[in-house]
Amino acid sequence: MNKFEIIDEFEYQNYRFLKRVLKRTLKIESVKNSFFSVVLVDEKTIQEINKNYRKIDKVTDVISFAFEDNDKRVYNNTRILGEIYICIPRMKEQATAYGHSETRELAFLAVHGLLHLLGYDHMKKEDEGKMFAKQELILNGFKKTKREKD
Repeated sequence: MNKFEIIDEFEYQNYRFLKRVLKRTLKIESVKNSFFSVVLVDEKTIQEINKNYRKIDKVTDVISFAFEDNDKRVYNNTRILGEIYICIPRMKEQATAYGHSETRELAFLAVHGLLHLLGYDHMKKEDEGKMFAKQELILNGFKKTKREKD
């Protein structure tokens, strides 16, 4: 069974749909018995993380820490995938700039982060094409329910 937690440090609160989109990603990727965290943060927090771990002193939209990059982390037959940090103010800015909903942008960032945890990357053009195609496959099949609003 896959498990994950969403930690809302920003107090955004409008993320119920993320559970479905993350489960869809895990299903498409045939991931079983895993755990990871998604943390919703402010600009100051993500800038500090970016500065400390990537040596880039600026705000970004999403940062993933894939624990399996170094070795497989398994505890009680569960893969420990890592952590995803999403900057809510940056997400809102991007949603406006790209002309789509906050739901779509937050789903995109969460899927993007999770795919990084699962080993996808976009450093090379070929890898970027594979990762972005997978993101579109996942997001195009995702539909909001009536209870989920922007």
